[in-house]
Amino acid sequence: MVRVLIVDDSDIVRRGLTTIIDTAEGFQVVGTATDGRDALTVAGRLKPDLVLMDIRMPGLDGLAATRELMSGESPPRIVILTTFNDDEYITEAVAAGAVGFMLKDAPPEQLLRALRAAADGLAMLDPAVTMQVMSQAAQGRTGTQLSDEEDQMVATLTDREREVLGLLGQGLSNADIGTALFMTEGTVKGHVSAIFSKLNVTNRVQAARLAFRAGLDEPE
Repeated sequence: MVRVLIVDDSDIVRRGLTTIIDTAEGFQVVGTATDGRDALTVAGRLKPDLVLMDIRMPGLDGLAATRELMSGESPPRIVILTTFNDDEYITEAVAAGAVGFMLKDAPPEQLLRALRAAADGLAMLDPAVTMQVMSQAAQGRTGTQLSDEEDQMVATLTDREREVLGLLGQGLSNADIGTALFMTEGTVKGHVSAIFSKLNVTNRVQAARLAFRAGLDEPE
């Protein structure tokens, strides 16, 4: 059973998320918190496996709370849930150590998929977020050439891993990648884990950026 802590300053949001998560197989909401400072206290007491964290909250915000939690021993895996699809928030959330970044208007099944990925040690970002990162890169706001080290890492990928990385770079979920390449979702997860290891990245945004810069995200 994956133990989840929900952090949001809205009582309605906390109640709604609790209902969604508690009724899903394999999850249990063990507590809720109303802001970042409260989250640190509750997480310290309950030791959740996962924290679903809002960004904008009074007092200590979600990004600062994420940094604090990640600096401790055996930190939980943190998924950011927010209404703000903003470049700065995405970058800061990833830098803070979050393994997921989901928008609040995402369907419940997509949110649960992100939580399951986080529980399995993987990362999951809202497809709209991944596509925004690609758009940012396409507009020239990130570098477009691989370093020699990055080029060598990409060269270690198998043909199948390059295909998976290319589709990941287009914003596809593991399930959608599996459909496109006629693989089970479990097989895709295995390839994604191998890709993360070979590229020395920890989440889908970092991998997607490399896919773009390597030209692997272009549909054939």
